[in-house]
Amino acid sequence: MFFFLPDKHVLAMAAVRVLSSMIELSAAVLMLKLNRVDSALKINAVLALVGPTVMLTVTALGLWGLAGKIPPVKMLAIILGVGCIFYGVRR
Repeated sequence: MFFFLPDKHVLAMAAVRVLSSMIELSAAVLMLKLNRVDSALKINAVLALVGPTVMLTVTALGLWGLAGKIPPVKMLAIILGVGCIFYGVRR
């Protein structure tokens, strides 16, 4: 089953997600090791930057992989949708 070679864009997207999960797991272990609320909040603040960065990176890789395969109007709709997500979650 894993003997096929995935699309390079899908492979890159999955690799970024794996890296993100390793960062999250490392942060959780570090929080437990430090065992202090103030330190855990600082680590959590750094993770708040990692999440959106990973989402943007994975989305950009996906759009790069789709470029030329879908009509420009649909590409614009996808980009606007991502923009709406960020607009909706901002303060």
